[in-house]
Amino acid sequence: MIDVAPRHVPTSDRGFDPRFLAWLSPAFPVGAFAYSHGLEWAVERGWVRNRVTLTEWLRDLVTHGAIRNDMILLAEAYRATAEGDLARLAETNDLALALQPSAERHLETVTQGNAFLETVRAAWGVAGLDAVAQAIAPDVAYPIALGASAAVHGLPCGDTLHAFGLAAVSNLTSAAIRLSAVGQTDAQRTIAALMDDLAACAAPAERSTLDDLGGAVYRSDIASLAHETQYTRLFRS
Repeated sequence: MIDVAPRHVPTSDRGFDPRFLAWLSPAFPVGAFAYSHGLEWAVERGWVRNRVTLTEWLRDLVTHGAIRNDMILLAEAYRATAEGDLARLAETNDLALALQPSAERHLETVTQGNAFLETVRAAWGVAGLDAVAQAIAPDVAYPIALGASAAVHGLPCGDTLHAFGLAAVSNLTSAAIRLSAVGQTDAQRTIAALMDDLAACAAPAERSTLDDLGGAVYRSDIASLAHETQYTRLFRS
């Protein structure tokens, strides 16, 4: 195994690390603004049309769908990297890619994952990160890239999960604004309404295993498939 031990010992009592604000900022060059995770089709069909339906849609993703599964995969990638088990990390990445239910969702996670890891290596490089990148080349799922990078940097896993979940919800509420499903104030009300759900998802995800993967949010998967042939589109997924 290759030594990829972090420079700092992960601990939650250090306080929130400002690197999360940089890595998961809309300004970080992963192109998250280009993807709606199938939400564009859901708005087209009227499944999401206001604050209530948007909150319900995102809550299902957090509690039973892709955001929950991505947190579990992120936590596994974090543990594998922290333990220096790059073969396990590569297997987790392969699973994350294989679980994508549509071509566009695969594009979404790979494009963001590759861009995230490339940018972190260029701007926030530390010992061990190059070995991690080589282990999961050529394509990496976004939660795997974030989990592995956080582990190498010694950022707490629990905080990483919280930040990732909040960023995912924030990106999708931003998409809902651009799709005219909600206004800016209702988008913030949606995020506020989901804070407890995100915390309730992140805590068990930190203790999870791959056996905990699973979901039942089929309309989201159907939306991502239908979006591939949607006539007029703002987003790539």
